[in-house]
Amino acid sequence: MGFFAFFGALMIAGIVGYASEKSGFTNNGYLPSIIIALGGTVLFFMVRIMFGLSFGSPGLDAIISAIGALFLVPTHYRK
Repeated sequence: MGFFAFFGALMIAGIVGYASEKSGFTNNGYLPSIIIALGGTVLFFMVRIMFGLSFGSPGLDAIISAIGALFLVPTHYRK
């Protein structure tokens, strides 16, 4: 796990957040969707470092964790 893998994962998460808002998957606004995707990716990256849990490459982990965060966070806080 390197420095570049972390920032590459953040770039991918930002793209996933933007694309999910553009495609209509989420309805939060562009900036909140990007922030939620970044948060999910950072959280999963730390879990990957601490516990060795992974789905594959850091890029694949970034995509899965960003989509998971975009799915879970807004639906959890909506009434």
